[in-house]
Amino acid sequence: MDKVSFTRMKDGTREEYEFLTAHEIDHTKGTADRLLTALTDLDESLSGYQITRLGHSVQAATRAWRDGADTDWVVAALLHDIGDIFAPYNHDEYAATILKPFVREQVTWVVEKHGDFQMLYYGHHVGGDQHKRDRHKGSPYWDDCAEFCERWDQSSFDPGYDTLPISFFAPMVREVFDRKPYDPAVIRPGERAPLTGSPR
Repeated sequence: MDKVSFTRMKDGTREEYEFLTAHEIDHTKGTADRLLTALTDLDESLSGYQITRLGHSVQAATRAWRDGADTDWVVAALLHDIGDIFAPYNHDEYAATILKPFVREQVTWVVEKHGDFQMLYYGHHVGGDQHKRDRHKGSPYWDDCAEFCERWDQSSFDPGYDTLPISFFAPMVREVFDRKPYDPAVIRPGERAPLTGSPR
């Protein structure tokens, strides 16, 4: 069949849903490349900084890579602001939702909360809660998010930094999104991995 015959989901047959499932599985194989394309669109998003949002994202990933971070951290640094275009009021949650099936719980939590942690640097200038991150005290990942923001996020707006190209990170993105979704061996709830390793 080329298309299902139903116009209401409740009228679909087993054969039609098996057909659709096969199509969906095949479609997921292009997720990494669609994300890499979406990242390039960040060049057209939020202006006013000395570098584009794509430049910021690639610079954050470069810093993570040079700090010896593992693949989960590097890809998270690259994708942490991918929601800026479509979800400007909850971009952190948007990015975390994309990453959640494929990276450690620790990494998902950090990406999801990084917007609150970033307020430390500018909240007091815009009438916001500079200490918004304090609501997350007690989380086993609190220190990780503070370090993620300090080392890689807030510091990655430098037009003079020697940033690696997006093509350098493409194989890592493909590696992450080729993983089996929600694999317990990947998600590892409660487990913490260091943000840094041997510098590269």
